[in-house]
Amino acid sequence: MIEQWQTALSASCAPLVGPPPVLLLASEPQSAKVARDFVREFVPYHVPGVSEGYVETVVLVACELVTNAVRYGTEPGDSVRVVLDSDDKRTRIEVHDPVRRHPRIRPPSYERDRGRGLIILDALCPGAWGIYDIPFGKSVWAECAMGPPGRG
Repeated sequence: MIEQWQTALSASCAPLVGPPPVLLLASEPQSAKVARDFVREFVPYHVPGVSEGYVETVVLVACELVTNAVRYGTEPGDSVRVVLDSDDKRTRIEVHDPVRRHPRIRPPSYERDRGRGLIILDALCPGAWGIYDIPFGKSVWAECAMGPPGRG
C-alpha cells in the first residue's frame, strides 16, 4: 500500500517540462516585454516548427492584452496573470486582472494616442476573443488561429 502511494505521489509531483502555461506579472509597463519574451519561448516549444510570423502575431496579441490589463485593469501593487495554451490549430491567450470593468472598443480616432488595442485584437483574432468575469476580476482572452502550412 505504501509503495502504491509513493508511486502515485512521485508521478503527481513530476516536474513540468518546458515553459509553464502561466506567468504572473507585476502591474507595471515593463511587464509587456516580459509577456512578449514568455510567448516567444512558450509557443515554439509547445508547437515545434511553427512559423515565426505566427509567433509574432501571438506576441502582439499577448502584448496588447497585458498592456491593457496593466493600464486599465490594475492599480499599483496589483498583478496580472497570463495563461497560454497552444496546439497545432490555435493559441489561446488569457490575461486576468483584478478589475471587473470590461473594456470596450472605441471608435477610431486620429487625435488619441490610445484606444486602439481592441481594434488591433479584433483585426488579428476576428470573432475569436472575449471577456468573462472571474472570482476576483476579469479575463480577457483571444485565440490566434494557425493558418494553413506556410501561412501559419
